[in-house]
Amino acid sequence: MSDTTRFSLPLLQAAQAQKHVTMNEALTRVDGLLQLTLKSITGNTPPLAPQDGDAYGIGPAAVNDWSGQEGNIALFANGGWVFIAPSLGMRAYIADQSGFATYDGAGWILGAQSLSANGAGMQFMVREIDHTITAGSVSNVGFAIPGQAVVYGVTGRVISEITGSLSGYSVGVSSSSNRYGSGLSLANGSWMRGLTGTPLTYYSDEDLVLTAEGGDFTAGEIRLAIHYAQFSLPRA
Repeated sequence: MSDTTRFSLPLLQAAQAQKHVTMNEALTRVDGLLQLTLKSITGNTPPLAPQDGDAYGIGPAAVNDWSGQEGNIALFANGGWVFIAPSLGMRAYIADQSGFATYDGAGWILGAQSLSANGAGMQFMVREIDHTITAGSVSNVGFAIPGQAVVYGVTGRVISEITGSLSGYSVGVSSSSNRYGSGLSLANGSWMRGLTGTPLTYYSDEDLVLTAEGGDFTAGEIRLAIHYAQFSLPRA
């Protein structure tokens, strides 16, 4: 056997010359694959200026230097691409989606905490949105809550002071304007943590609604995070 089973790390052979070359290649792969971070799992085209150590999950229609490597991990090492097949249960941080994913044997499942043999499982997710507040009595965050999701709560932090004639504001949805908080501070840096007493299911996409209390909004910006669970379907 010339390579290891899981990560295809090159093995030293008996009486091999220049052993350091093989050893350095193996260490480079280990360095890239342990505590794995993938910059993306959807790209099909290699980046123009990769850096040593950059890793990507290759999409389903790879071209150029990634051609024929669909589904593999592309690791840029020593000035070229090295390709490694991911294995069942491997976990990685997906940089462009700001979350961890698990490989289910066929693809990367973002937020997966459990997986069946055919990819069904529970996913815990966070959707973060920087929302610029519009003038008026309410400011809607369009389709902030994803459909088919069980929402545990909404957190937030004011990143630019909320101004206007209001004394505070509430956060909720159209059917319950203060579901996730009321009497909230307008000051820059202030925060909110709105929990649902019982996790609540939303069957279709829904706006978050910010409602001014005692006046109207003029301006401001808030960073909101929706904390929720979804369920991945089994493959056919």
